[in-house]
Amino acid sequence: MYSSNASDGYPQKPGASAPPPPPPVDGIPVQPMNQSYANFGAPNNPLPPAGLQARPINNMPWSSGLFSCFDDVPTCCLSFWCPCITFGRIAEIADHGSVSCPVHGAVYTVIALLTGCACCYSCFYRTKMRQQYQLQEDPCADCLVHFCCESCALTQEYRELERRGFDMSIGWQMNMERQNRGIPMAPVPPGGMMR
Repeated sequence: MYSSNASDGYPQKPGASAPPPPPPVDGIPVQPMNQSYANFGAPNNPLPPAGLQARPINNMPWSSGLFSCFDDVPTCCLSFWCPCITFGRIAEIADHGSVSCPVHGAVYTVIALLTGCACCYSCFYRTKMRQQYQLQEDPCADCLVHFCCESCALTQEYRELERRGFDMSIGWQMNMERQNRGIPMAPVPPGGMMR
């Protein structure tokens, strides 16, 4: 005495309401976890399965040392004489272009002129960059690095982003256009994506 609902194909009792629709898909694919890794990290299983090498988070070395300033003399000079430019370029890339280089540079300059401690602002971007690229907090805490060696820290961060393929002089947007050149992008309909 069951009837089939044409919309979902499931048999239903006469007079019963239709089952609730499935939850909406959020666009993030989920893959089932391999059972050999399922209990990794549990108190009774602290070691990874054979063949899995766990790398600690934030443990990648910087591509150059903090005091390797003279490996890149032009950037070293820019960081020493105009740190607002170097910092603005770094911060624009670290923020993925949400705020432009001139705005970051202007904020840096105002803080430097009013307080003399622009390093208090720039050290947060070193932390942000380290977290994005899983870099070591080396040789000491980010704020201490910027407080003691502002020019060297900015030069190191600038070189790190260059070695990761960024052209620091063209900003985030142009770097993304250059990276995506030749790859067709799906057009965004007016009014955004809707279901």
